Parts: sequence; C-alpha cells; structure tokens
Amino acid sequence: MTRRAARVARTLPGPDEGGLFPVDRRRLRIAGVDEAGRGPLAGPVAVAAVVLDPRRRIRGLDDSKKLSHAQREDLYPRIVERALAWHVELVPVEEIDRLNILQATLEGMRRCVLALGEHAQLARIDGNMLPRSLPCMAEAIIGGDALEPAIMAASILAKVSRDRLMCRLHEEFPVYGFDEHKGYATPAHLAALASHGPCVHHRRSFAPVRLAAGGQVAAEAPDPVPGDLALA
Repeated sequence: MTRRAARVARTLPGPDEGGLFPVDRRRLRIAGVDEAGRGPLAGPVAVAAVVLDPRRRIRGLDDSKKLSHAQREDLYPRIVERALAWHVELVPVEEIDRLNILQATLEGMRRCVLALGEHAQLARIDGNMLPRSLPCMAEAIIGGDALEPAIMAASILAKVSRDRLMCRLHEEFPVYGFDEHKGYATPAHLAALASHGPCVHHRRSFAPVRLAAGGQVAAEAPDPVPGDLALA
C-alpha cells in the first residue's frame, strides 16, 4: 500500500479494523467533493458535491483543469442530468474575508455534503483535509480529482458554475476583466486594481486587494494562498 493510500484508508474503518459495522466501499454511494476558486482575488469560492449513478455512465470525466472550456460546458449538463444527486455552493466574499479562504472552503464542502442528504454515504474530498461535522463517513484524497470520477464531476460543476458567475460580474464591473481572468491575479487584473481600486466582489483579506484599497500598487502576483497549500 502506498503512503497516500495508507493515509486515505485510515479515515474509514475497514472489515479488518474491528468496527461494529464493517464497510464494503464498493456498495456505498460516494459523494465526490471539490472546489474551484481558492486562489483568485475576487469572487466566491465554488464547492460542488456529486453522487454519480453507476447505471448512467458519463464519458469524458477528468480533472476540470485538464479539460477545455468547451469540454467542461459539454459535460456540465450531462452530469446534472445523470447524477443521482448534486449540489453547488458558492461561498461569498464576505464569508471568505471573515473566516479565511481555507475555512470558507471547508464550510462550503460541509454544506454541499449536507445538501445531498441520504444520497451521500461516503464523502470523498479532494485534498488533505476534511470539514468538521459531516453527516456521513468521509476521506480526504490527495489528487482525488485525477482518481475518483465523482470528484472529477464535482470539480467540473464547481469550475463551470464559478466561471459563469465571474462572467456575469464582468457585466457589472467591466473595468476589471473578470470574464478573462475569472478574478485571478493576472498582470491585467493587478493593473486594474491599481487604477480603480477594489470593488465589492474583491477579497479584502487577500494582500494585493488590501494594498490596492490602501492606495499601494501590487507589482506582481502574490504568493500562493495558504488555503491552496493546505488543501491541494
């Protein structure tokens, strides 16, 4: 057993671990959970949870980052139509600034699993951390969006949902170019921040936004956000 597999296995009692009710994972309804948008300077973090129907296969699933925009848009309605259950949670900027990006992401994951109700028997979450107070068994899988189809489906729903929202925010605040960079700290976005200051959709808890709000210019992209390091 690899080190990663051993870490995952410890999160769920197996038949040989003396549990009161030994678990056969192959019989469980698995809820894949993933997020999109921890790193951007603006917009919500999107979290999705999906329980796939084993009788309705969805071809082409993969980590959303490996798919093109057109591929993600093609898969989105098929996932929504064929999944046993799904939910997308958009955690707003105000909550990100109040909790910090890591805790806001974990809270979004908890809400997603709760929203699935009895459909979720085992939550498989991409990353190395689990939210507290989940209603079912759970395991964190590093690189899960490349291993578990349900997590792949969740990553696609989260990514598409967030990208669509950022395009709508662009219509409200076109000077920032949200439709192009989706809120990430590109040179064009940093230049717009320097010229116009932050809008209501910018994350004040992120350093480049704080600098822009204070009249200081962020000359280059920031270091990775702590939440990215903790969950990825």
